Amino acid sequence: MLRKAIAFAALGLALVAVPAAASTEGYKHREVEWSFTGPFGKFDTAQLQRGYKVYREVCSACHSMSQLYFRNLGQKGGPFYDPEYKNPNDNPYVKALAADIQVPDIDGETGDAIQRAAGTADKFPRPFPNEAAARASNGGALPPDLSVIAKAREGGPDYIYSLLTGYAPTPAGLKVGTGQHYNAYMAGDLTAAWSGDPHHVPKGGFIAMAPPLKNGLVTFDDKSPSTLEQQAKDVSAFLAWAADPKATERKQFGLGAMIYLFLFSILLWFSYKRVWKGVAH
Repeated sequence: MLRKAIAFAALGLALVAVPAAASTEGYKHREVEWSFTGPFGKFDTAQLQRGYKVYREVCSACHSMSQLYFRNLGQKGGPFYDPEYKNPNDNPYVKALAADIQVPDIDGETGDAIQRAAGTADKFPRPFPNEAAARASNGGALPPDLSVIAKAREGGPDYIYSLLTGYAPTPAGLKVGTGQHYNAYMAGDLTAAWSGDPHHVPKGGFIAMAPPLKNGLVTFDDKSPSTLEQQAKDVSAFLAWAADPKATERKQFGLGAMIYLFLFSILLWFSYKRVWKGVAH
């Protein structure tokens, strides 16, 4: 009897908990076809280059990528890899990209804080000197570092793309706080801010980041159409690469290893048959 009582109690708690958990979720993220998914997928170089431009011209104003160095852009599989320059530090295009950015440094003679042109060995600069400055410039919200955001969020690039394209007109009856924006793909519970039918609470949540992208915001060097959707897709792919820059090499190595093991298994089988030929088992 005690076991039955415990079982029924657990079932009751589960039934109560399910709606509460569901109410804190946004829409299921959109599913996008990416060139880099699957065992044989690889990153589209042109897309990575466009994605880097979106990050540099738009996202870097608030978001850091503290785990990336400029030289990473010229490594094998990177957006600006050139097989002529095996050492990415020698890649002239990467050098030029870095030189356009100012990074903080210390004057070796005076000890004063200075700004200088970045080099390939420098990390991507932070937009704010510290967390307090970041929050002060963003209404108290802290913009997350984007270095591994595609790994840190469920759905990865699909989630990022969905969030960037998920800004929608605020549903009538939904009260949006100061400095907040409604996003259909942001996780949250809108019950407290909803004055409409309690059985039809809008899905989604509030996000402090204003819509960062819009049509024509970035001009792509390859003349690709600069639509909001294209910008969102390209920067999502770039962030997926940044979170796992060795993905393509790992897949290629894995494929080679599987072929080797397959051939080795065949050779081992024939060797076994030859060595033990005529021996009764």
